[in-house]
Formats: sequence, structure tokens, C-alpha cells
Amino acid sequence: MIRNAKSTLNLSSVLTLGSLLLAGCVGGPASLGGEAPLTPTSRYSLQVEPGLERIALAVHETGLSTNQQAALADLVQRFAIEGAPALVVEAPAGDDPVANQAAWNVKAGLVAAGAPANMIRVVSYAAPDPRAPILAGFETLRAVVPQCGRQWGSLTRTGDNQSASNFGCAVTANLAAQIANPRDIVAPRAMTPADSQRRSVVFDHYGKGEQTAAAREELVTGARLARAVD
Repeated sequence: MIRNAKSTLNLSSVLTLGSLLLAGCVGGPASLGGEAPLTPTSRYSLQVEPGLERIALAVHETGLSTNQQAALADLVQRFAIEGAPALVVEAPAGDDPVANQAAWNVKAGLVAAGAPANMIRVVSYAAPDPRAPILAGFETLRAVVPQCGRQWGSLTRTGDNQSASNFGCAVTANLAAQIANPRDIVAPRAMTPADSQRRSVVFDHYGKGEQTAAAREELVTGARLARAVD
């Protein structure tokens, strides 16, 4: 009876081990195959997709209304935040003098709201009616947030020596969701001008052989705290 019990136990262990091995072989490789990325961290990278911020303004023979002027002012504020290269005013194609004048009124309204005149373009678009609305807007960029975890390979299958299919996806998704200006993904911002006034002061002290560093604040006696601001 003892011998049979041992045989039953051994058979059960073999079956359990076999099922685990078979479970490890289910599914594709961790990388899901395909062309391997140049490096494991380049499987996912920050990307942007274009968009459009645009408003439509009805054509009035009396010029821009108060609501239209307010809408243009809001558009200019969003344009400044976005950092787009140009503001585009689109007038309906045709020879309607009122619509044409309205398009130039929109440009003047944008300039009055603070938009640089050299960054505003007036063009025409194919419209079903010569008195169709005037369109004003600019191109936008939006960071693409990748969708992680939609497909998984077996993390035990790493024979191709490649990273898992979702490696780096969460980090990229978090960055894309948090970045303030998606245009920073495309190209770095230009450097701000140097503080020429401070630089002149430092050079002047250096030429006189004086200390160039700023004076340190005095510490409160018996404490490691800077002097309070009055």
C-alpha cells in the first residue's frame, strides 16, 4: 500500500509539472514578434498628432458684433498659449463684397486682440454660399497617449531576447498625459536671452579684482535660518 501511494504521488507530481510546462508554452513570445526596436526603450516614444482650433463667424454688413470680438479675443489667447505658427482667416470664395470685407474685419479684430499681423493669413475656401461664415483658427498639436495592455505575450517566453511588448508603454503614456506643450515633443524651445545686465556687473567686479559672487545673507544667531523678509 505504501508503494502504491508513492507511485500515485509521483504520477501526480509529473502531471502537475507537465501542466505548468504546457501553460508556459501558451501564447506568443513576450515581444509578440515583429520587427524588433532599435533599443528596448525605443519601443514606445512620444508622438504628436495634428488638430484644428477654429471658430465660425457670421457675416454682418455692420461689421463685427460684440460677441464676435469677444470670440476673437479668446481665440488669440488660445493661439498665444498654443504657439502655433500662423492664424488663418478663411473667407467664402466668390465676389461678394460684404463677405470679403468681413474677412478683413476679422483680421483687424485679431490684430486688435493682440495677434501679430505678420502671423495672420487671409485665404478663401469653397463654400456653398457666398455669404457663408468666416472661419478663423490655427493648427494645434496633441500628444498621443498610447493604449497599454491591449495585447500581451507570454512573459515566460523570452527566447528571442527582446523586451516585452508593453515595455515602456506606461512611462510614455504618463509623459504624454502630463506634458504642457506638445510642441516641445517636436523640437526644443529656443533659449531665452541671457541677463546682460547681471553679466556686466560680474565682469566689472572681475576686472577690478573684486568678488564676483553675490553676497550671502546673514544667518540668524543661533539658528540655521536665513534672515526673514520684512
